[in-house]
Amino acid sequence: MSAGFPDFRLGSVLATSFTGTLSERHGDAVERIPAPHRLVDWLAVYGLAVDSCTPAQLDLARELRESIHAAATAAALQAALPASAVQVINERSVQGRAAAVLTPEGERRWRLSSASRVEDALGVIAADAISIIAGERDGKLALCASPTCQAAFFDTSQSRTRKWCDMNTCGNRQKKARFQAKQRAL
Repeated sequence: MSAGFPDFRLGSVLATSFTGTLSERHGDAVERIPAPHRLVDWLAVYGLAVDSCTPAQLDLARELRESIHAAATAAALQAALPASAVQVINERSVQGRAAAVLTPEGERRWRLSSASRVEDALGVIAADAISIIAGERDGKLALCASPTCQAAFFDTSQSRTRKWCDMNTCGNRQKKARFQAKQRAL
């Protein structure tokens, strides 16, 4: 990743991975897309390569990220979806003009239009959010058990009892804290 910036937290679900570009929301927040070129980097990791991003497009992306987070959190808690979040997700979804294409290897790729590539990429992310929030995919929305994180994630484990958004960060941090507390108690 680009020097001087925190690494991306990558996951297998596009929409919830996108919300992870702001982590530790209830602690010392870590912004992983602080500049337009970092959004370009993140999109490329997910096969949504764009040539450039303006500060205004970065603002649109962050607004979408926060809307997905708000709606996914509400869905995980089985609460009413925030109307403003639903509106932003829907607006980004319909503004995108991306097309799914099949590669000769049998994989899906996204073709973004040349006129509004970032908006197309945001449309793909919004459509992914819609599919998981609407319950169209096999899995369930959950919230990370870390008190400083509480990120929404999409649990596709067989038992649907996963506790952490990412075992390598939040899960390990919590297990280490429990181990250290046991050691102090001895």
